[in-house]
Amino acid sequence: MSIQQEIRKKASEYRDYTAINLSKMVQVKSYSSKEEDVCRLIVTLCEEAGFDEVRIDGLGSVIGRVGSGPKLLAFDAHIDTVEVGNLNNWEFDPFSGEIKDGKVFGRGASDQKGGAASMITAGRILKELGYGGQYTVYFTFTVMEEDCDGMCWKYLIEEEGFKPDLVVSTEPTSCRLYRGHRGRMEIRTTLKGISCHGSAPERGVSAAYKAAKAALAIEQLNTQLQPDEENFLGKGTITVSQMDVRGPSQCAVADYAMLYCDRRLTWGEDAELAIGQVRDAICKATGDSPEAVVVEMPMYEKVGWTNKDYHQELYFPTWKIDADHYLVQAGVDAHIHLFDKPPVVDKWTFSTNLVATTGRHKIPAIGFGPGDESQAHAPNEINRIDDLEICAAFYAMLPYSLEGKN
Repeated sequence: MSIQQEIRKKASEYRDYTAINLSKMVQVKSYSSKEEDVCRLIVTLCEEAGFDEVRIDGLGSVIGRVGSGPKLLAFDAHIDTVEVGNLNNWEFDPFSGEIKDGKVFGRGASDQKGGAASMITAGRILKELGYGGQYTVYFTFTVMEEDCDGMCWKYLIEEEGFKPDLVVSTEPTSCRLYRGHRGRMEIRTTLKGISCHGSAPERGVSAAYKAAKAALAIEQLNTQLQPDEENFLGKGTITVSQMDVRGPSQCAVADYAMLYCDRRLTWGEDAELAIGQVRDAICKATGDSPEAVVVEMPMYEKVGWTNKDYHQELYFPTWKIDADHYLVQAGVDAHIHLFDKPPVVDKWTFSTNLVATTGRHKIPAIGFGPGDESQAHAPNEINRIDDLEICAAFYAMLPYSLEGKN
């Protein structure tokens, strides 16, 4: 029996095992910075799967290892989730982890505990096959991604000195192979007015009206942003996500306004460019001088479950790798060997931890994950057990497909 046949057979045999592990993880609430309980569960699951080593890093992520080759390959899944939102929009308990009709139900099933469950199965398969190849295979179950993409990896690389040669994100891709996505950043703009009594608004300068003009200017800026030259990642975008307007009282002209923007960055765009565009657009709309308008990139300040004091600016660089890169080609080869057809090669719309590994630190990366991107942050989240099985096989096959490349 060939190695790909053995992997397919084992992934099929462990189909229920993978689904049950996902169900267990879904049942453990793990909002960003509050992931301790699910991390403890994952440690147990990895140990039961026979991993060679399992540890928790300083920020709280779980790091599992299989093999001891000279090159390092890391599979990554973030195991925090967003909150459930309005429960009236859910048709089932978000933390039920119910398994039925070929699906696992609940918050995080696709985004992205499904990838974590398939990773655990892949590690078990590699151990049972006695994998001893060129790669040490790491499985990282990372924290705080929903709040601050990639900070967990920035910490691993820059503080703990753990820098793999290759990375695979298991964020949902509908079992397609992804080779890039836009970056993003957060931008906060502060506008000043002059307060006066509301009975005579002409005596003051309204920060509220400035904010309204500024918001419309941001809407217009979004229409002017252009796609990357290759037109692979698509155009950058910007939107006002929050606004705050205040004054001395409810009977006064507002003297303070804040606009918070989500900015998606295509290839060739960076923080300096994006902040300059916002400043120019708002000053033109409000008539303020550039010195009078504060446009800044905020810092992420929250502390995680280990109470480690670690922060970063809310900037997440764009990344992509070429279609002919050996990691992409190894992924294509693994898919063909397992499933007798090449995968669809594409990109994410949203952002992942690869903003740190690849956007900041230039480590080649691909994405391949169970579930659909459209399930992320949505009510009634599910993942297909078929996807979990496919991904478990793919993750176990990839180290073999990488042998001898580069």
